[in-house]
Amino acid sequence: MVEQLGNGDGLLLVDVQNDFCPGGSLAVPEGDEVVPVLNRWIALAREAGIPVYASRDWHPETHISFRERGGPWPPHCIQETRGAAFHPDLQLPEDAAIISKGMDPERDQYSAFDDTGLAERMRDAGVERLWVGGLAQDVCVRASVVDGAREGFEVHLLLPATRPVDATPGDGDRAVEDMQEAGAVIERSAEPGK
Repeated sequence: MVEQLGNGDGLLLVDVQNDFCPGGSLAVPEGDEVVPVLNRWIALAREAGIPVYASRDWHPETHISFRERGGPWPPHCIQETRGAAFHPDLQLPEDAAIISKGMDPERDQYSAFDDTGLAERMRDAGVERLWVGGLAQDVCVRASVVDGAREGFEVHLLLPATRPVDATPGDGDRAVEDMQEAGAVIERSAEPGK
């Protein structure tokens, strides 16, 4: 339960991009349903004056994760396209820190912490406790939560603010177990402060 956000807290929104929402090239089932939940958390973060971070896949057209290059995914989140843009209803603050990943055509990056400098930025901002939601629960959210815990942050997964790809049935549940084993706290309420 979130009693109150304050000094030492940070909010991380993982890859809430058009291509991961219904109609996108790599749509997560019900992916857009995370947006209103995250907007409530963004409002809470702004009220508390805590930093908001938003990661995004920002791929070149020939990225190694794409099927044409032997990767597992269809082309998605190609730089400067509508698919790579954040969901239009996501109420990102103007001062949110944008973390781009997956820009090297020869290297994939699922975690928002993978060689992006995010952990250092958060430490510089005094973040100790991190609240995380976004897409997809069993891919980039999982990797970011596990890495955040490994970096020493107290990580809270906002479960109602995530959705899994579930490419293999049960992937989402397994990802939640992985995150819990890594030390993350699983928050099951959709409402901040509940």
